[in-house]
Amino acid sequence: MATLLHKSKIMKVAGLSLVVLLAACSSDQRYKRQVSGDESYLETTGLKNLALPAGMVLPLQNGEYDIPVSKKSEPIGLALDIRPPTQALNLLSGSRSENNATNSKLLLPNAPENSTLYEQVTAVLKDKGVVVAKGDAVQKEIMTDWIVWTRADENVPYQTRQRLAITQQGNVIVLTITNEGLRQGESDVTDATEVKRYNTLLLNEIVDGLNRMRNLSENTATSNLQGIIDVQSGSDNVGLPVIIVRAPFDVVWDRLPIALESVGMKMGDRTRSKGSIEVTYKGLSSASWSSLGVDKPSVEEGDYKLQVGDLNNRSSLQFISDNGKPLTQSQNDQMVAAMKAAFSKPVK
Repeated sequence: MATLLHKSKIMKVAGLSLVVLLAACSSDQRYKRQVSGDESYLETTGLKNLALPAGMVLPLQNGEYDIPVSKKSEPIGLALDIRPPTQALNLLSGSRSENNATNSKLLLPNAPENSTLYEQVTAVLKDKGVVVAKGDAVQKEIMTDWIVWTRADENVPYQTRQRLAITQQGNVIVLTITNEGLRQGESDVTDATEVKRYNTLLLNEIVDGLNRMRNLSENTATSNLQGIIDVQSGSDNVGLPVIIVRAPFDVVWDRLPIALESVGMKMGDRTRSKGSIEVTYKGLSSASWSSLGVDKPSVEEGDYKLQVGDLNNRSSLQFISDNGKPLTQSQNDQMVAAMKAAFSKPVK
């Protein structure tokens, strides 16, 4: 009995040691940033200049395929960080981004939805839990307090302080994020790669927040209008007529079954991922068209494919006949009036 108890204690101690060892290993995240495998490449002989035979003439030099000479101070082997650079997100309509070692920029068109960008960014920072140390609504500048970035690929979280400035350059509104401090634990960090990484991360957090905010605002606005959605005539990128519905794709897609039925169209197969709907148009009686307040369209009865396009805060509708022809401009304008009446009906 004593022997069994002794063995049991040994097993428990061994098991506990293994748990402690595994816990210690699991907290070390360096393997996520390191090269894995054979490191014999580090012993490769250095490059030498090409020795030309007498009388040989080489073509003009092209630097496109030059192999850069690494600096002795650059990390190699397990010290090399193999993580790819952080990619900036372009989720907002008409936006683009610029990133360098100094700052990250979000460039937006000078549109009404961007006229209150300072207030929107301030709200996003608050929602993300970022403390603002100083804000200047007149100069449109924000200085954050220290932000702790908890990441699965870092043993010790990085902390940053960043300055955000909003300026207007012609028809473009620019949000610039500049690093004002970077540290890991108690050590200051000045590495340009890390500065760029965390500037871009904050930019992405703001873009994500703005995108969510605007989508919510659009959906709320649609609800506040009791389901009434404006419809206009437009054209696609090759000039063919389309119907423009001023609502996001998700809203339009969910409303289409009732809207199409109200203008005499019966839905068949539909594929949301492709924005494709098969419809059969049988029209309505004169009395039904009169109740909608529109004239009967000259569109021929038959089978059509309805292509629904996602234009961020708007959507497009294009009816294509079974022989592959879209509606004429006149027919499209008539269907604009019909669909406008259909989408003007409040959702019950």
